[in-house]
Amino acid sequence: MDKHVVLVEDELNIAEAIRFLLSQDGWRVQTLANGDSAMEVIRNNAPDLVMLDVMLPGKSGFEILHDLRSDPAFENLPVLMLTARGQSRDREMAEKAGVSRFMTKPFSNAEMLDAVRELTAS
Repeated sequence: MDKHVVLVEDELNIAEAIRFLLSQDGWRVQTLANGDSAMEVIRNNAPDLVMLDVMLPGKSGFEILHDLRSDPAFENLPVLMLTARGQSRDREMAEKAGVSRFMTKPFSNAEMLDAVRELTAS
């Protein structure tokens, strides 16, 4: 069975580019453009990886990450956080909240694929 990722990204062109790349790499990609339903979708689908944008309509990536890390069922789920704001404060907040990896946009296709593979290697 292929690996499953939930991608929460509100910029359609970025979400589509990531979906295409991961699909080519054998991933089943479920995209959400809004943070409000992210936890429900993650709970119902038990993905192998979650990719979160920091700034989202509804719930922010930080709020979703906090919710995930507060739930024993998801405390070890790999989470790759993406942001257009590469400020060290965002990175520090994400690390304190328990992010698995943090990437600043724009990133190369190879960098993103390497991070996804690394986070889900088992």
